[in-house]
Amino acid sequence: MTIPMLVELRDNTQEWQCFALSGIIGIGFSLLFIFSTKSDDPITLRIQEVFLLTALSWITLCFIGSLPFFLSQNLGLSLTDAVFESTSGLTTTGSTILINLDQVSRGILLWRALLQGIGGIGIIVMALTILPFLRIGGMHLFHSEFSDRSEKILPRVSQITSAIFFIYSLLIITCIFSLSLAGMAPFDALCHGLSTISTGGFSTHTNSIKAYAGNTTLQIILIIFMAIGGSTLILFVRFGRGETRVLWQDAQMRAYFYVLGTCIALLSLWNITVNQKSLADSLLDSSFSVVSILTTTGFITGDYSTWGGFPVVLFFFLMFSGGCTGSTSGGIKIFRFQVLFLIARMHLKLLRLPHGVFIPTYNKHPISESITLSVLTFFTLYGFSFAAIAAALALTDMDLITSLSAAATSLGNVGPGLGNIIGPTGTFSPLKNEAKWILTFAMLLGRLELLTILILFTPTFWRN
Repeated sequence: MTIPMLVELRDNTQEWQCFALSGIIGIGFSLLFIFSTKSDDPITLRIQEVFLLTALSWITLCFIGSLPFFLSQNLGLSLTDAVFESTSGLTTTGSTILINLDQVSRGILLWRALLQGIGGIGIIVMALTILPFLRIGGMHLFHSEFSDRSEKILPRVSQITSAIFFIYSLLIITCIFSLSLAGMAPFDALCHGLSTISTGGFSTHTNSIKAYAGNTTLQIILIIFMAIGGSTLILFVRFGRGETRVLWQDAQMRAYFYVLGTCIALLSLWNITVNQKSLADSLLDSSFSVVSILTTTGFITGDYSTWGGFPVVLFFFLMFSGGCTGSTSGGIKIFRFQVLFLIARMHLKLLRLPHGVFIPTYNKHPISESITLSVLTFFTLYGFSFAAIAAALALTDMDLITSLSAAATSLGNVGPGLGNIIGPTGTFSPLKNEAKWILTFAMLLGRLELLTILILFTPTFWRN
C-alpha cells in the first residue's frame, strides 16, 4: 500500500490517508498473527489444515485489500462494495462497481492494478504447488508433465516458484514498455500491464480499451499479451532453458490456439456477412473480444452484445472455458475439456469393441482412473455451482440473462457479463448487496477451483 500512498502524496490529494491507515491496520493484523503463532518447532499441517489455510489466506487478503476502497472519502463505498472490488481484483475477475473511473484518483487506480498483479502470481503458484498436492480437478495430471524432468530443470518447488515469478515479472515489464511505445501514457501502461498479464481486466478508463479505439497497434499488443497471460507460463521457463519447441509440443497449448483461431474465424465471418464490417475491422474486433473473454481478461473495445445472437451465445460459452492450466486465467481450463473428450472417445470405442483395452493418454502420460474421477467431479460440481449461483441471483430480482451471465462471469473470473446492467458497457454497481455478496463468494469459489472451498462445508472431511 506504500506505492499508491506515495502516488497520492505526489498528486497532493487526501487519499494518501486511506492507504496509510490501511497499511497500519494490515501491519497490526500481521504482527498479531506472527507473534500468536510463533514457535521454535517445525510446523506440520494435516490435509484439512492445508485446505483451510489456503481458503482463509485468500479471504483475509480480500478483506485487507478492501480497506483503501472502504476508507476512501472520495469513493464513499460501503463495506459490501469495497470487498466486492477487492475480491474482483485479487481473483483477477475484473468486475467493477466503480462508475466513473476517469475521475478516480491515481492511487486507487494503481491499487486496483496491483491487486490483480498480486492475485495473478498467487494463482500461478497455487496451481503449480498447492492444487496438485490436494489432487483437485485433475491438477495432479498437469503436475506429472514436469515431475519426470524436475531433477534436470528445476529440482525444488521454491526454484519453480522463483522462475515463474521471474517470467511473470518480465512479461509485465515487457507489456508495460510495449504499451508505452504504442502511445499509451506511462501510468496507464503500468496499470494495464499489470491487468493484462494477470488476465484481470481492470482499466483506468470507464470505457476500458475503447478509450484507445483508434490505436490499432496498441490493441494488437494487448491481444498478444492477453493470449500469453492465458498460456501455461511454466512452459516459458522451459522455452527459456532451450526447449524451443515446447510451446507447440504441449497438447494443451495446441488446443488453446486451435480454439482461439476457430472462434476468431467464425466471429470474423459473422461480422463481415451479418454486420457488414470490413475485413480488417472484423479481424481486429473479433480477435480482441475472443482473446479477452477466453483468457478471462475482460477488456472491451465495444459492446459485443449488440453484434447479434451468435456472438452472444459464443461469448457465453467462452466464459466457461478459460485458458490453460498454470496460467492466470479462470474458467474450467482447456486441459479438462481435453481430458473429458478423451474419456468420451474411449467410451465410444468400448461401445464398438466391448472387449478392447483402451488407455487414454495426455501429453504422453496415461490418464489414470483417479484423474478421470477428479475431472468428472470437477465438471459436475462446476455445473451444480453455476446453477445454484444463478438461482440465488434470481432470488434477488435479477432477470434471466443477467443472472446466468453474472453466475458464469463470476465463477469463471471473466469480468463483464451480458445484458443491459452488467454487460460490456455496464457495471455491477446497480446490483443489490445480497447479489454482490453472492458474486463475491462465486469469484473466490471459481478462483480456488471449487473443491478448496466446498470441501470445508463437508462434515466428514473434519473427522479424523
